[in-house]
Amino acid sequence: MYFILTGSQKLIPMKKARKLFVLFITTFGVWACATVPVTNRSQLALISNAEIIPLSFENYNQVLEEGTLSNDAQKTAMIRRVGGRIEKAVEDYMAQNGISDQLNGFEWEFNLLQDDSTVNAWCMPGGKVAFYTAILPICKDETGVAVVMGHEVAHAIANHGRERMSQQMALNGILSIGAATTGETQNKVDDILLQAVGAASPLGMLKFSRDQESEADHIGLIFMAMAGYDPSMAPEFWERMTAMSGGQEPPEFLSTHPSHATRIADLKKWLPEAEKYYKK
Repeated sequence: MYFILTGSQKLIPMKKARKLFVLFITTFGVWACATVPVTNRSQLALISNAEIIPLSFENYNQVLEEGTLSNDAQKTAMIRRVGGRIEKAVEDYMAQNGISDQLNGFEWEFNLLQDDSTVNAWCMPGGKVAFYTAILPICKDETGVAVVMGHEVAHAIANHGRERMSQQMALNGILSIGAATTGETQNKVDDILLQAVGAASPLGMLKFSRDQESEADHIGLIFMAMAGYDPSMAPEFWERMTAMSGGQEPPEFLSTHPSHATRIADLKKWLPEAEKYYKK
C-alpha cells in the first residue's frame, strides 16, 4: 500500500509515510497552532481565517437566499439587539486582551429565519449568525436569546470551525492548503471547507466535539455577562431545553454534545468567573 505525502506526487510505502507524517505534523504543529481566547487552550490551525471566512460568507448568503427571513419585526429586532450587545462585548474583550487582530475579516450579521421545526441557531466563521424561530420559545426572553447567542458566537471566536477543518485535513494527510495540488486532494479540501462552514452545504456541517461545545458554553457565559445579561440564567435555559426534550437525549458518550445535566453543572461551576464581568 502506498501514500502520497504532499504535492510532490512521490509514492511512499505506507509504513514509512506514517512515520514521516507523525514527525512532520509534530514539528509542523509547533507553529501551526493558535490559542483560544478566555480558555487559552492550544488548538491546531492548518488554515487561516483569511482563507475560510470568504467561503463562510458565501454559504451564509446561500442560507438566506434559500430560507425565509422572519417577518416578525419585534423578534428580529430582539435578535439583532442581543447580537449587537454580544458583538460589542466580544470586541471589548479582545481589545482589553490585545488580540483584536483575531477579529480581522469579521463582518457581523444577525438574522432570524422563519422555521418552526428547527430548534437551532449557529454562527459561521466571520460573525454571521442565524437563529431559527423554533428556538425562541425555549429562549423565553431576551436573556435566553443571549445565552444562545453567546454560545454560538463563542464557537466563531474560538475558531472551532477552523479547528475541526484542520483536524480533518490532518487526518487526510493534508498539512496545508498549498499542499493540495492533486485534483483528488483539492476536492477533499473543498469538501472539508464546505463542511466546516456550511449550514447550506449538501455535505452537512462538521460536528463540534463535546470539548468544543463545553468550551463555547464557558466562553459564551463570559460574553453574555459582559453584554449585561445575567449569566445565572444560562442554566435555566438548559433546564427548559431538558424539559422540552422530555429527558430523551442519547448517552453522553454517544453524543457530540455534553448531556444537559453536564452542561448545567458546568455552567454553575463557571458562574463565579462570569459574574465578575456582569454589570447590571
